[in-house]
Amino acid sequence: MDILRFLTAGSVDDGKSTLIGRLLYDSKSIMVDQLEAIERSTKNRADGEVDLALLTDGLRAEREQGITIDVAYKYFSTPKRKFIIADAPGHIQYTRNMVTGASNSDLAIILIDARHGVVEQTRRHSIIVSLLNLPHVVVAVNKMDLVNFSEDKYNDIVIDYAQVAKSLGLKNVTFIPISALNGDNIVDKSSAMPWYEGESLLRVLETVEVHEDINLSEGRFPVQYVIRPQTEELHDYRGYAGKIISGIYKKGDKVVVQPSGVESTISAIEIAGEEVEEAFAPQSVVLHLADDVDISRGDVIVKQDAPVQVAQEFEVVLCWMGNTPLVPRNKYLLQINSRTVRAVVKELHYKLNVNTLEKELSPVSAGLNDVVKATIKTASPIAFDSYQKLRSNGGAILIDETSNVTVGACMISTEAKQEEFWPEI
Repeated sequence: MDILRFLTAGSVDDGKSTLIGRLLYDSKSIMVDQLEAIERSTKNRADGEVDLALLTDGLRAEREQGITIDVAYKYFSTPKRKFIIADAPGHIQYTRNMVTGASNSDLAIILIDARHGVVEQTRRHSIIVSLLNLPHVVVAVNKMDLVNFSEDKYNDIVIDYAQVAKSLGLKNVTFIPISALNGDNIVDKSSAMPWYEGESLLRVLETVEVHEDINLSEGRFPVQYVIRPQTEELHDYRGYAGKIISGIYKKGDKVVVQPSGVESTISAIEIAGEEVEEAFAPQSVVLHLADDVDISRGDVIVKQDAPVQVAQEFEVVLCWMGNTPLVPRNKYLLQINSRTVRAVVKELHYKLNVNTLEKELSPVSAGLNDVVKATIKTASPIAFDSYQKLRSNGGAILIDETSNVTVGACMISTEAKQEEFWPEI
């Protein structure tokens, strides 16, 4: 079975944690001891209902305040697919947590309270989803039971959010009216909303196509490890191990090793010790080249007919995650896939207000959770793609050299001006 990684996002008290708890509960993915534990935690509730949000709100502070603070990951499966859920916080001060959760997701569920409609937080989360180029969006209009399952109320929200989605260029947007508390349209279709003709949320999650989102045209293979046993049996063995992040590689293909630019030909491909004729993303393989070339960890073996960009200076959209402010000329380590190089943030072009899309030009610094456009220069060339074109080879992180803490998430922008990605709402 394949795996769908998805993120839930929404304003405070929109019901994200309850939704995930309901998915786990109704799909029978909760262990008996887990269910007993949350029943004990909620035995004093006046209504006697089990608080399903406690399945994800695991931190003590989260339970005491009734909010989500950190990204909570949950895993469950159905006969059709496996799922990894990232429950992201809704508060503004936890923007970095949402970026972290969304960076590896294939789909985002954006919750909207049916009583309040599209609010500022909805726009902010949608902008981040657009920024991170998530290929699928599900808009779950929650708490329909509190508006008497009104079709008109639901349609008004659909119309309002469709304008937001169009302005941000969001793709593959699906709308579903739900009640996470009662389980309406979560696993099974609800009889309370006969006017809704679509599928239940779980059915959408089970059937959304994720294989189509894998880029099979741009061959990218970051080398993670050079295998050189140097034994009598394998005296001349030299293999390059790693994961194909995009594209298809075949025996006999012409390739280029970047950033050195050395050309060669694939002489053999191994998967789990067996030689194969071809391999494709996202398989982990060992490549053999016909020529003895200097290749080390972090180099990228690309198909000759799909060139990658190589440079030492480039622009990025950067979400700052460090407690210490980002100031131009600060030095860090930049990591993109398996390559790590020294880097300096040369210039901050503007700071983006993720609520209004307004830009503060030439800021002197960037603080925690700020999103900025910046120019980065590296000590040596790196091979990369535009994040909008190829997420797997266009995302990077900045690491503090002294503490080794990740302080920035970068989306490389090369082929289009970043302003084009965010038209005004």
